[in-house]
Amino acid sequence: MSLPLLRPAWAAPPRVGAAMSLREGGVSEGLFASLNLGVAVGDDGETVAENRARFAAALGARPVWLRQVHGVEVLRLTAETANAPPGPADAAWTDEPGLACTVQVADCLPVLFALRDGSAVAAAHAGWRGLAAGVLEATVTALCSGTGAAPGDVQAWLGPCIGPRRFEVGADVLAAFGQVPGQVGFGKERRVSALCQEPERADPGYFSYRPRPDGAPRWLADLHGLARGRLAAAGVGAVTATPACTVEDDSAFFSFRRDGLTGRMAAAIWRL
Repeated sequence: MSLPLLRPAWAAPPRVGAAMSLREGGVSEGLFASLNLGVAVGDDGETVAENRARFAAALGARPVWLRQVHGVEVLRLTAETANAPPGPADAAWTDEPGLACTVQVADCLPVLFALRDGSAVAAAHAGWRGLAAGVLEATVTALCSGTGAAPGDVQAWLGPCIGPRRFEVGADVLAAFGQVPGQVGFGKERRVSALCQEPERADPGYFSYRPRPDGAPRWLADLHGLARGRLAAAGVGAVTATPACTVEDDSAFFSFRRDGLTGRMAAAIWRL
């Protein structure tokens, strides 16, 4: 039985493979059913190893697993670094065939990158902390610096993540993106960009005010929108997306926000 995989909705560059796992097709049980690829979530180690072996076989490439910390460190994958114990990193790039830049997610945004000529690829794990800190910009910089390419030579794919109807955040997340909410307009939904005190540093238009029933201030955040804005500012040539919500589709996706204790999916990209 072939493993079900989600393929990026883009015109793949020559010699590039890319895919994201779904939650079906593995051997994990219970809360981790069934293709859990995360080793640090409480699942049985041998079971996860079997799931990872199935994922690698379906890719036809070697996934290189990172120790993700919601930061901006970008690792260059080579035969040597791929065999070393993983250091803390939330993105990776390579120009070597057969090594799959791989990130794990369960609501955070997976972003895959490829040069238009297929000569190098990259992947980034972009939760709100990493996104605000600049993990996408750091990945583009590392990819271009390492290859001599320009940002306009890069294309990116945004995978499924927690969607804008479900991603409730507090003022700390707004502050991380340079937004400073005021009091004008509280009590009704509105764009926070109108309240931003430093528009030149902000990510306008990607937060909608949605207070809780008890009046506590909360906002809905658009991760895809925030990522598109950041990539456009970095000069990335083309961005496509699969705008599925991991929270809303429990049959296809693991979701930490929805379930708490749950498995992890993975998005990977490699040179053939």
